[in-house]
Amino acid sequence: MASQSEFTLTLTIDDLAKMIDMSLLHPTMTDEDVLQGLKLARKYGMATACVKPYSIPMAVQELQGSSVLICPVIGFPHGNSTTVVKVFEAEEAVKAGGKEIDMVINVGKALGGDWGYVEDEIRQINDAVTRNGAILKVIFENDYLKDEHVIKLCEICSRVGVAFIKTSTGYGFVKQPNGLYTYSGATLHHLRLMREHAASSVQIKAAGGVRSLDDLLKVRAIGVTRVGATAGPAMLAEAEKR
Repeated sequence: MASQSEFTLTLTIDDLAKMIDMSLLHPTMTDEDVLQGLKLARKYGMATACVKPYSIPMAVQELQGSSVLICPVIGFPHGNSTTVVKVFEAEEAVKAGGKEIDMVINVGKALGGDWGYVEDEIRQINDAVTRNGAILKVIFENDYLKDEHVIKLCEICSRVGVAFIKTSTGYGFVKQPNGLYTYSGATLHHLRLMREHAASSVQIKAAGGVRSLDDLLKVRAIGVTRVGATAGPAMLAEAEKR
């Protein structure tokens, strides 16, 4: 693997910015918080601003005339809505201005081995999104899954032809026997597994745990082309200093 200094010499700030989806998804975010996040996404020219559906109109207004796309989430964060509801939510999100849609799979169906349900749902949502001119990213929520599930999901998403597969929502907390919750998010192990088993046409998005410029460079080195992060501005500010 090349050294980090080599990466910083060959990558521009714009290259790094276009790897980042500015995550504006925390449930406690007020409209003012979202607005400030949108301004930062615009300032740095990030790939997208990732927003909850009700924030799409604000994002459309704030990002008008910029290169930053709008990336609404659907079935977020647990993926438990019916397929009909997810399709409707995706269609409405695209009509409102979403250009990239991040959906959460039905994790329980995946763990139960109901792969027909999982594949049919992903296919229906991908069809709904792409026929309206947008692309789909499929969130696995890897903290809940074993490697065999991740591999199967890679195979399904490759067959369907989605644009991206994504590690996590950022909110997939796993309850431990002592009652406390743990969370790993995007691990290098899972990212390598996803890159190995997904078609080359399917891009990889890391979300959860990519918090520094060095983290960003590490995941880029193994084939990740997009990250979801709240720390995007800090990463890019650090890049400007190097």
